[in-house]
Amino acid sequence: MLGKLMQLVTGDDNTTIEPAYAWSAVVIVVGLGLEVFSVVSGKPFDFQAYGIGAAGLLGGLGLSAKIGK
Repeated sequence: MLGKLMQLVTGDDNTTIEPAYAWSAVVIVVGLGLEVFSVVSGKPFDFQAYGIGAAGLLGGLGLSAKIGK
């Protein structure tokens, strides 16, 4: 299981962590964490605004991963 998760954040050699992939995973985990926190605490969470910002961030990270190779 951990090996499959490491494949998501590593480069082509499956040992070197690719920063763009690692930050993408962090963005997704943080978004889900914020959603759960807001539901539990009863506070509003604008997932659309977070999604727009996260999509811009992920797009930039994807571009940096492509340019870096």
